Amino acid sequence: MCFTGGVSDIQKEEVLRQYFGHHAFRPGQEELIDALLDGRDVLGVMPTGAGKSVCYQIPALMLPGITLVISPLISLMKDQVAALKQAGVAAAYINSSLSYTQYLEVLRRAKNGDYKIIYVAPERLSTEGFLSFAQKAELSLLAVDEAHCVSQWGHEFRPSYLKIAEFCAALPKRPPVGAFTATATNEVKSDIVKLLGLHEPLELTTGFDRPNLFFAVETPGNKDAWLNDFISERREQCGIIYCATRKNVEKVCGLLQECGYAATRYHAGLEDDERRENQEDFLYDRAHVMVATNAFGMGIDKSNVSYVVHYNMPKNIESYYQEAGRAGRDGSRAECVLLYSPLDMRTAKFLIENSEDNEELTEEERAVVRERDLARLIRMAGYCKTTDCLRRYILQYFGEKAPIHCANCGNCCGKLESFDITTAAQKILSGVTRVERKYSSGFGVTMIVRMLHGSKEQRVLELGLDRLPTYGIMEDTERSTIRSYIDCLIENGYLRLTEGDYPVLCTTEKAKNVLFGGEQVEFVGKKKEKPKKKKTAERQTPDDSLYATLSELRFEIAKRESVPAFVVFSNATLQDMAAKQPETMTEFLDVNGVGSKKAERYGKAFVDRIRAWKGSK
Repeated sequence: MCFTGGVSDIQKEEVLRQYFGHHAFRPGQEELIDALLDGRDVLGVMPTGAGKSVCYQIPALMLPGITLVISPLISLMKDQVAALKQAGVAAAYINSSLSYTQYLEVLRRAKNGDYKIIYVAPERLSTEGFLSFAQKAELSLLAVDEAHCVSQWGHEFRPSYLKIAEFCAALPKRPPVGAFTATATNEVKSDIVKLLGLHEPLELTTGFDRPNLFFAVETPGNKDAWLNDFISERREQCGIIYCATRKNVEKVCGLLQECGYAATRYHAGLEDDERRENQEDFLYDRAHVMVATNAFGMGIDKSNVSYVVHYNMPKNIESYYQEAGRAGRDGSRAECVLLYSPLDMRTAKFLIENSEDNEELTEEERAVVRERDLARLIRMAGYCKTTDCLRRYILQYFGEKAPIHCANCGNCCGKLESFDITTAAQKILSGVTRVERKYSSGFGVTMIVRMLHGSKEQRVLELGLDRLPTYGIMEDTERSTIRSYIDCLIENGYLRLTEGDYPVLCTTEKAKNVLFGGEQVEFVGKKKEKPKKKKTAERQTPDDSLYATLSELRFEIAKRESVPAFVVFSNATLQDMAAKQPETMTEFLDVNGVGSKKAERYGKAFVDRIRAWKGSK
């Protein structure tokens, strides 16, 4: 289906219903679509799950010629093309996964007009063969997905994105360009416009909020035990566990497998074949849990991820929000939990200072990037420590206004308690003072905690910390709690950390007020409670047995057609189907997410299964 000539609102809505099964546009979509159809460049900043792809896929179907979509990851291209084919759209991708023969076949079919949409890796743009094809083809639109990758100050800079503007300039007729991203600060948005060479674009930010996501930060003494409890209540759900290092990926995946969970792993140290196989196991629901580094990530278009847990703190808010945002892409309620430990700060700082990314930058540019990365890390740590609304913290970071309480995060829903820690504070401040007097170079937080807790570790004994009067003075307090109290004392100005690669903990003038002046110290924290599934991720369906029946049918179809289950229908579509219980094809088309092509292909099977379920009742 391809429209030419004038465009009316009815036609746009027809395309939306027929191919994507939606009955109304989401905020921002129609404005961006209209601008592209009018030949205008656009920059759309929309949260994950807000329907960015529809903003360029609908114009692609309504304009003559081919739409090129520049996308950074092979996995994303495959998922998008598979979903488009299921919807009845002729689409293809060009990347390194194709053999040379396959690549030539795609180009041949493209020249014959067999495709409306072609996904292409940015590295391919500068190759002579592809450029020659593009210069002769009728290109009606160029869409740039994950557009923040063009900014070297962004958190996922890819030098290949800098070639996009050059590619456009080499075309005989420049098509309108649409740039789309889910995470971009004002600085990164300016970079996108400049570096992609956008011409007076319509800039539209629909907001960063994802109301269906429940955010929480936990500080468990034993992360592994917490994770086991958490996943045991969600065995039938799909989730992602992000770890900062390959070592932790291996450890956590091994532990989950030992506990009987269908878990797999993904990191850059694995062979390509294993990474591909593990990713497919997760996408096709053969493995319910993916344990991965951030190498598994951008563009993963799996809509039925019910939770994302960060085993370690990420390096910045942008990365965290993008990774956490892989949960609940279909609009269903989902959980995003960050397991925080003060040791995560050291790991993240090490990764920043020893990063080998951005090899094309000069030493001076790398130094600036490193400085900004460390500043972003401080903001990330602030998220982990705040007792205010977590959603508000994230939205304000991206320059968006937010209410004081969201009623859908761990801090807003959890019970906060305030209590006097003056005695503990006096012990800590006294311990730091003793260290300052005896050791001119001082010690960092970790060594101070070990001393206060009475550690028998060799390094503590070698340094003679066991001979201080304050050694073991807090042996009945968990180390994680001592660290939390130290964080509180730093935030309130009683302690400070020195600058440099090895920061040392020192007292300030204010410490005397607590030690000798009778000043009290208050600590505000969350009551530690075991995470409860029903509180944050209860399935919103009128009858779970019908939902389960429809899920079984979806799995049978997906297995028969060799596609991921969510490509057939998303969880949200099955939930709406279970709620509406359609018994005719007309009623089936009224289900959100059911287009005419999918109704034609799957409608009878699902309607028959619903009728049978009702009959059994």
